[in-house]
Amino acid sequence: MMNKALLKNIIVSINGSQSSIHAAMYGIMLAKQYGCTLKIIFVVDKATIKFLMASKFFVPEERDSYVEALRKDGRTYLDYVEKLASSKGVKIQTELLEGSVCTSVIKAADDFKADMLLIGGKENKSNITPFSESRKNIVATAREEIMNFAHCPVLVIHKPEIEALFKIS
Repeated sequence: MMNKALLKNIIVSINGSQSSIHAAMYGIMLAKQYGCTLKIIFVVDKATIKFLMASKFFVPEERDSYVEALRKDGRTYLDYVEKLASSKGVKIQTELLEGSVCTSVIKAADDFKADMLLIGGKENKSNITPFSESRKNIVATAREEIMNFAHCPVLVIHKPEIEALFKIS
């Protein structure tokens, strides 16, 4: 009887936070060690932007430039992770998505037939500024929704020493 590999397809959702980049590094190391197919996604959170518009936090002109800035950031982070993977000889797929973070991540994982979804853990408190407190809450809510509703195992990466491990792997 032939055994099916537990990990064939791994997907990582990044959001630009240090912990999400750590999740990507962990995914790259898993892909290298186990020969997995790896996909990295970044979601432009249009659902939150829509909510902010409804609460009159943004005017339409601001929204458009904010969305474009998020798209640019997403591409920058995806390019950075692609370079990290390349430095380890790992080929990855990347995709910039738009919509609700939870819905987009779960759909991407399903479409990719992911055996595991990696996400970053909570950020170190020293990195949080008062201005970013609301962003921290939005990210925490999305993380919790993904963990509760994903159709595959979700691994939350809490590994502060990941950068050192990544360098030596």
